[in-house]
Amino acid sequence: MENNIPADIKDINLASEGKKRIEWAAREMPVLSQIQSRFAKEKPLKGVTIAGCLHVTTETANLAITLRDGGANVLLCASNPLSTQDDVAASLVADYGISTFAIKGENNDQYYDHINAVLDGKPNITMDDGADLVTAVLTSENPDLLSNIFGGCEETTTGVIRLKSLANEGRLKYPIIAVNDADTKHFFDNRYGTGQSTLDGITRATNMLWAGKTVVVAGYGWCGRGVASRATGMGSQVIVTEVDPIRALEAAMDGHRVMPMEHASKIADVIITLTGGLKAVDRSHFEVMKDGAVIANSGHFNVELDIDGLEEISNGKKEVRQYVEEYQLDDGRKIYLLGEGRLINLAAAEGHPSAVMDMSFANQALSSEYLAKNKADLKNEVYSVPHEIDAEVGRLKLEAMGIKIDALTKEQDHYLNSWNFGT
Repeated sequence: MENNIPADIKDINLASEGKKRIEWAAREMPVLSQIQSRFAKEKPLKGVTIAGCLHVTTETANLAITLRDGGANVLLCASNPLSTQDDVAASLVADYGISTFAIKGENNDQYYDHINAVLDGKPNITMDDGADLVTAVLTSENPDLLSNIFGGCEETTTGVIRLKSLANEGRLKYPIIAVNDADTKHFFDNRYGTGQSTLDGITRATNMLWAGKTVVVAGYGWCGRGVASRATGMGSQVIVTEVDPIRALEAAMDGHRVMPMEHASKIADVIITLTGGLKAVDRSHFEVMKDGAVIANSGHFNVELDIDGLEEISNGKKEVRQYVEEYQLDDGRKIYLLGEGRLINLAAAEGHPSAVMDMSFANQALSSEYLAKNKADLKNEVYSVPHEIDAEVGRLKLEAMGIKIDALTKEQDHYLNSWNFGT
């Protein structure tokens, strides 16, 4: 690879277009830009090697550049085989000197080869979007790998679930900061980012009209809330399926119909899964769907859909549009699966808008700094983003938007923190 930088990308000649798009995204990321400016002066990550398994997009590129400017040696691979933007990967290598191992459409073997490639860099911090990187570390046969690592960060709900499970079993071998759990991440990235980008991906793949469609949203977490809200705003009739009674109640009070998937799948024009779980749509649901139903996933892994079950009841399939596979069922019905069941907002579109990823990646950058400064005091647990970091990200975002807010007076603060005030 050019510049003698270890990398595996599609085509280095795509770099010029990638650089333009990285710079365009930076316009909408003022919080990360402010952190980058400070990092460039202070170098809080000097001597630290960071391995990132993230979606290789324009926004991620700006995070990687910020970490590099903070003194870190950054190695990057993809957290999803279909999410890589090849021109961005090329620019990271050619223009920014960041080792990148990611090719859009890479097969399963390439995917894990790329994970192993960033681990070969002997990272001190891992940065995950789905916990595949930390899982690879913990299952590695290389005994020296863990000795270099003092912390990690996790970007998404699915990854946090996996990591907390490891911690509960006593198998987590280094501290992890759950960036996904920061208020300035999940309130905005998961809700507004996923809501907008999921509909964007489905629209690009299908060119469908949302108005009048019956849209089933599986899962009413922050991502599901965002998708349901945006689909409603586009004129769709939204049905929510849930296993959590409180979230189901919230969905009902937000004005959505709520029912089991076995009923919803019979009347859906579009089904979108956002559960983070397994087989939210299974073979029994595919068997009762109406002709022409469109199925998409915006949860992290494609296991949310029972694709094997769909294959079993189909007598053939073909690609009818880019990212659209038509499955022909034995009785003549057709079901359309988008983006191989992978994250549709990244498979068929560009992922979350830069403005919302600004806050998520600001949390990633500041959490990396926190790990470097406090590594001696942290246990092998999953930590929340420190409140002061979360609040600082919110403050910087408001400042960038030109929004001012009130501050408590000493009297007000004393009142709120005292027990001995009466009426």
